[in-house]
Amino acid sequence: MYYRKLGNTGLEVSEISFGTIPILQGNIPVLPDYFNLDETDALAVMAHAYELGCNLYDTAIVPEYGDAEIKLGKFAARVGREHIILSDKARFFGGSEMYRAVETSCENLGTTPDLYFVHQVDASHADEVFGRGGALDALTELKAEGKIRFVGIATHYYDILLRGAQDERVDVLQGSGNLLERGMLDRIRQETLFRGKGFLVNKVYAAGLLPARFPVRTLIGFALDYPVSSVLAGLGTREQVDAAMGWDARNPKPQLPSFEEVLSVLEKEYAPIPCDRCQRCVCPHGTEIHTLFRQYQYFYLGKDYWALKKLGLGIARSAAYCRECVAMPCMDACPQKIRIAQKMQELERLVLDYPVGK
Repeated sequence: MYYRKLGNTGLEVSEISFGTIPILQGNIPVLPDYFNLDETDALAVMAHAYELGCNLYDTAIVPEYGDAEIKLGKFAARVGREHIILSDKARFFGGSEMYRAVETSCENLGTTPDLYFVHQVDASHADEVFGRGGALDALTELKAEGKIRFVGIATHYYDILLRGAQDERVDVLQGSGNLLERGMLDRIRQETLFRGKGFLVNKVYAAGLLPARFPVRTLIGFALDYPVSSVLAGLGTREQVDAAMGWDARNPKPQLPSFEEVLSVLEKEYAPIPCDRCQRCVCPHGTEIHTLFRQYQYFYLGKDYWALKKLGLGIARSAAYCRECVAMPCMDACPQKIRIAQKMQELERLVLDYPVGK
C-alpha cells in the first residue's frame, strides 16, 4: 500500500480507504449488492483491509449508514485507536444540530473522530452551512475543543467543493467521481485552489455498478490518476478488499479508457447519455440536469428501483420547463452538446413506462 498526504493536515492516508456502507446491518438497501453484515463479520472485513495497509475508515452518524459507525468504533478499539484515521460525517447544516451530532458520533465511536464532514451539502443548504453560526462554525469550535481534529465538507456538487476549497476553516473535502462521471474530477484537476486541501473521492464504483463492467484495478487507478488524497471504496467482503487493496502503484499502470471508450462499453447494454457530470449545465429553473442524467444511467446499469424513485420526484415538472424554455442556456454550456430538452422528455417517458412498484 502506498500513502499520500491529506492536504495540509500532516496526516498520510492509504491510497485506498475503507467505505463502511456495506458493513451496516438493518433494512437500508443502499447498494445493489447488500451485505447486511453482523458485527463479527464486519470487524473481520475491516481487519483484513488493515492487514493490507488501509489506515483510513469512513463512516457516517447512525442511522445514515445504519450501525456502521458503532462497528467502526469497536474496530478502532480492537486494532488500536492510534493506528487508524477515523472519518465521520452527519447531514446537519445548522451549528447547534451539528454540534450535537458530533457529540453523538463520539459516543457511538467510543472515541473522537479525526475527520468530520458536513454531509451531502447542496445548494439549498450551502449558505446555512458556510454562514455565521452554521455547521462549519460548529465544527471549527469542536476542532478547537479537541473533539475532532479536522473539518470537512462532503458533497456531490462542484460549486460547493470550490467554495470549501476557498474557505480557511475547511481542511478536507469529499466528492465523487469515476470512469463515467469524471467531469467534476477534471475540473478539480484544473483548479489550483484544491491543492491545499485533503481530498477523498467516493463513488469510484458508481454505487457498486461499474465493477461488473470494468476491472477494479482500472476503476481505482483512474481515480488515483487525479490529484486526490485517497479513494474511498465501499467494501463488504474479503474478496472485495483483496480486489481494491490489490492496487499497487509499483505495478505497471493500467490503461485508462477514455470517456468515449467507456460509453462504447455501455452501449452494448443501453443508449447511455454522454454526460460526464461536469455540472456546467446550470438550468434557470433549478433542474439538476446532471443528477437526472445520473439516475438514467443507474436505471440501465441495474439500480432501477432507486433510480426510478429519484427520477419520479420531479421529472414531470423539469420536462415541462424544458418544453417551455426558449433560451436553453444549459445546451450552450454543455461541452458534450447533449440535446438536453429532448433527453428530459425521454426521462419523463421512462418514468411513465416503468412506474415504481409496477
